[in-house]
Amino acid sequence: MLSAIPDRETIDIALGLAVRAPSVHNTQPWRWRPTATGIQLFADTGRHLTATDPFQRSLIISCGAALHHLRIGLAALNWSTSVDYCPDPTDPSHLATVHTTRQRPSDTQIEQAAAILLRRTDRRRYLTQPVPAGHIRSLAGRVSAFGAAVRQVPDLLLPHLADPMRRAATLHTTDRDYQAEIARWSGPDRATDGVPSRNAPAPRRVGEIPVRSFAQPTLIDTIDQPDGAQWLVVGTPRDDRRAQVRAGEAISALLLTATGLGLATSLQTEPLGVLDARQEIRTRLLHDCAYPQAMVRVGWSAGHAAPLAETPRRPVQEVLEV
Repeated sequence: MLSAIPDRETIDIALGLAVRAPSVHNTQPWRWRPTATGIQLFADTGRHLTATDPFQRSLIISCGAALHHLRIGLAALNWSTSVDYCPDPTDPSHLATVHTTRQRPSDTQIEQAAAILLRRTDRRRYLTQPVPAGHIRSLAGRVSAFGAAVRQVPDLLLPHLADPMRRAATLHTTDRDYQAEIARWSGPDRATDGVPSRNAPAPRRVGEIPVRSFAQPTLIDTIDQPDGAQWLVVGTPRDDRRAQVRAGEAISALLLTATGLGLATSLQTEPLGVLDARQEIRTRLLHDCAYPQAMVRVGWSAGHAAPLAETPRRPVQEVLEV
């Protein structure tokens, strides 16, 4: 099938969906450049969180999630995509070039495109109602299509996840650079990026598995009992930049599939920026067979909980290079 290039209106619509992808601290660290041969994706390293994400791993994964959102958006607009990953060895910020051809979307792609508009990061506690095993298998199947794998952490092994997460959270409480990044990228005044106070609940009680804390949280957590979330670890067999981009695509597919199933989700990466904490998760939960790229909390939100507000997004014009 001959390749073709979507018109500018189609690209703008697809990018409007792509920028809704989750990203570390909602920094949205991506730039897009349409060309005569494809749509190029670049990492915006000016938005690198040096204390939170010292190795740029979460930045690259965030870009991978946006790449998958773009591909799903284009699919819903009758464009099939293929990707050249990291196509320019001289420019490590050039993460992908997306090539397009005319093609009708599958039912799955239409469902995932609809889920882009519904997905929210829900950092509140979840109900203790278990997630059906069939749902977990569906999530794992979506991830495997991108060369990644999912490990569901059973209750017996939760301490192996909780311990490094608590250590990382404790370390960060006294890290001035980290706290400065949190203060800069969260709070009540976020308009186009960052984590607004309305999307951040109060820090967890002592003894609970911590999730990342943000400045001046105001989100009400209506569940006053232990968190019933299921924890998933997404890992890849390699840990280079290409694998991280693909991991971002896998995580995006997982989150959108979970949204379509009615599940709440929250992406967690705090301990993965701390070398010994990440290695402990790799050894104890992935048996040194894969590199952990993110943890995902999955579960059921309280039926009486207020709907989550959308987190702010940068306008397409701000991330598009013409």
